[in-house]
Amino acid sequence: MGPETATAHHAAAHDADHEELGFWWKYVFSTDHKTIGIQYAVTGLLFLLFGFSLMMLMRWQLAYPGRALPLIGALLGEARMPGGLMLPEFYNELGAMHGTIMVFLGVVPLAVGGFGNFVLPLQIGAPDMAFPRINMASYWSYFVGGVVMLASFFVPGGAAQSGWTSYAPLSNIAGSGQSWWLFGMVFLITSSLLGSINFIVTTIQLRAPGLSYFRLPFFVWSQLVTSFLLLLAFPPLEAAAFLQLMDRHAGTSFFMPSGLVVSGQVLEVTGGGNPLLWQHLFWFLAHPEVYVLILPALGIVAEIVANNTRKPLFGYRSMVYSVIFLGFMSFIVWAHHMFITGMGTTMATFFQTTTMIISIPSIVVLTALILSLWGGSIRFTTPMLFALGFLPMFGIGGLTGLPLGLAATDVHLHDTYYVIGHFHYVVAPGTIFGLFAGVYYWFPKATGRAMNEALGKLHFWGSLVFMNVIFMPFFIMGLAGVSRRLYDGGASYAHAQPVLQWNVVSSVGAWCLGLAQIPFIVNFFWSAFRGRRVEANPWEATTLEWAAPSPPPHGNFPQLPQAHRGPYEYSVPGAPRDYLPQWEPRGA
Repeated sequence: MGPETATAHHAAAHDADHEELGFWWKYVFSTDHKTIGIQYAVTGLLFLLFGFSLMMLMRWQLAYPGRALPLIGALLGEARMPGGLMLPEFYNELGAMHGTIMVFLGVVPLAVGGFGNFVLPLQIGAPDMAFPRINMASYWSYFVGGVVMLASFFVPGGAAQSGWTSYAPLSNIAGSGQSWWLFGMVFLITSSLLGSINFIVTTIQLRAPGLSYFRLPFFVWSQLVTSFLLLLAFPPLEAAAFLQLMDRHAGTSFFMPSGLVVSGQVLEVTGGGNPLLWQHLFWFLAHPEVYVLILPALGIVAEIVANNTRKPLFGYRSMVYSVIFLGFMSFIVWAHHMFITGMGTTMATFFQTTTMIISIPSIVVLTALILSLWGGSIRFTTPMLFALGFLPMFGIGGLTGLPLGLAATDVHLHDTYYVIGHFHYVVAPGTIFGLFAGVYYWFPKATGRAMNEALGKLHFWGSLVFMNVIFMPFFIMGLAGVSRRLYDGGASYAHAQPVLQWNVVSSVGAWCLGLAQIPFIVNFFWSAFRGRRVEANPWEATTLEWAAPSPPPHGNFPQLPQAHRGPYEYSVPGAPRDYLPQWEPRGA
């Protein structure tokens, strides 16, 4: 069955099954991709807020080690903060859960589950996802995984304390919260696998008539490559999670070496396990995971840049080939996280070579987006400001990653604040700026109302300034050799003394960044109910999602759309206006 026939058949079945549903089945246990996308987006934003709150607690401890946290410290209990002073164990909980929540419960569900679910079927002219019930199961598996993660804070001994990487053998002998972390990850991974299968089949089988692969918007390409990454990279980590659970509860020793001494006593384990096996299994997922974070943001930024420059993307085909190549290469660079594990110079040379190669497609895409600005009639809307902010922030994140991909320089920089700075520039002012851009851009499509531009621009400038205040000092501290994951921020190390003041700067930036999110929160909820009503295509865009009413009804389109041209026909010479939508017939 070809995609055109499949789409028509799916649309007919979709309409035939439609009936008025009660509140629970319409808004809670929904199989409509738009409702599920909104569920993912709102849940992901809430988790981002919670994970960010954990980081703000950590920043107090790093800026003012040994000083009681006013007001909030007493509320967190004597077991965690006696007298308002943070215990090292609680700091480790905050660090491990901040990383886990922001990556696995916040950014990925928002980027893939939220934007992918809501936008992708609309952009390809489909009435829904290929497997609506699997789609619902994907969200609820994610939701259960999130609840398990949060519940781990209340178990004896607290939440996981072994970092978001859960390195063995420390994680094998950690408290019960680590088992909750592993169970939560199993649910989250299952959610991603169900979702990725759905995205791949939907994109291949349910494209509108005339929508060939090179007429797909770049956002669809980014989601398709991301789905293949999730499908192929997550199973090794799911297997590893089960193996670590068996080490903890079934007496196995997949990751437990012989002769391990804990608190002066030799652990009685079967022996023969290897902690490096966990690192290989984890990073085989976690480096493709970096591109799972960044590719959807690149797709969002591409849509917004084309729309707000009123011109086609520069090098659309080269961008598509680049993300496909990037997806392939992401599976053979994982051990650049492991240069100091003693892998040998031959393997180190291989992985640093592939790491340099994988930087090329990222540079191609970023350069194409920057060149797309040249000669454009740029509209500085709120989505465009976030998209423009994304470009240099992602550039800084990428460039600072190159020294970490070379074995010689990584030996000094590994596990320092430099790594934190690099990763956060990619994910925070990088990816999250792209996601904010997408929220502002597609909010009118989801709600039929526009967000307030003044509040949006206030949100952008505050976020841009304070994100740099937070993360730029990390490079200074990292180059000075200050290690990450230090409970006191390096105060007990002589070589860290000259740069300790940067901890205070970063912390003040973090708290100000929290305040800068208030305009967004107010804008989001106020605009959902009181925002200015908009028509179906308020941005005068060209891709198929804007052919649907705002908000789209059940089935998305009054009639099945057809694609007559490429996705970015802006400012075509001789055209009656500066945009030609894909759904309008030629000569119309």
